[in-house]
Order: sequence, then C-alpha cells, then structure tokens
Amino acid sequence: MEMSSMQALAIGVGYVAVGLAAVGSAVGAGTAGAAAIGAWKKCYQQGKAAPFLLIAMVGAPLSQTIYAMLMMVLSKQAIVEKPEFALAYVCMGLLGGIAQMASAIFQGRCGANGCISFAETGKGFANYLIVLGVVETCAIFALVFSFMAMP
Repeated sequence: MEMSSMQALAIGVGYVAVGLAAVGSAVGAGTAGAAAIGAWKKCYQQGKAAPFLLIAMVGAPLSQTIYAMLMMVLSKQAIVEKPEFALAYVCMGLLGGIAQMASAIFQGRCGANGCISFAETGKGFANYLIVLGVVETCAIFALVFSFMAMP
C-alpha cells in the first residue's frame, strides 16, 4: 500500500475512533438517562422531590467522545510528521475507539444503578460518583497510553 493511502487510512481511523466513542457515549448516556427518568417517576409517585443530581450520572459517559476527539487530533498531527507510522496510528485509533466505547457503555450502566439507588435512598451520591470515576479512569488510560505510543 502506498504511503499516501496509509496516511489517508490512518486519518480515517481517527474518525472511526470518535464514532465508536460517540456510540458508546450515546448508549451509556441513554442507559443512565432511562434509569434517571424511571427514578424520577418513582419519586413523583411517592410525592418525593426528584433529585436533579442524577443528571451528573447521566452525562458522565459523554467525556469519552471528547477523549477520542483528542486522540484523533493528535494522531492526525503525528501522521503528517511521521507518515511511516501510519499503521500504528490505525491500530491506536481502532483500539482506542473501542476502549472509549466500552468505558462509556459501562459507565452508563454504573450511572443507571447510581441513579436508581440515589433516588430511592437519597444517600451515597459521592460513592456513586467515585465508581463512575474509576470507570472513567480506563478511558483516561487509553487516551494517555495512545499519546505515549505516538513517536
């Protein structure tokens, strides 16, 4: 494959990484959002105030798309400087996008359970955020390791 074709492929895979991460963010936020809506409904039925803080757990999976965008922008710059590493950038884009997607999906699942628990008890919000932060750390590791792998 020609070098210009490899560069084009590597740049394209950067967009694939963002797309994968965006899918994960949508699934994660949708999962947590559905749980938040159900939790609010239950609060309304019981005559309790609906906790607005659930929005924090619903929005948590969105950051993975931003991380993938950063990966894409920096890898595009690196491809111009070091086109001989285009295949490595393809691998980083695919694997990084999958890592961001998985992190967002599982963060949404954790956020969904956090929404239900907090709405029922009114307690433990900080603990639920800590769990979301641990899952977020996986996405941050994928971002940082991709930066470290760039020549």
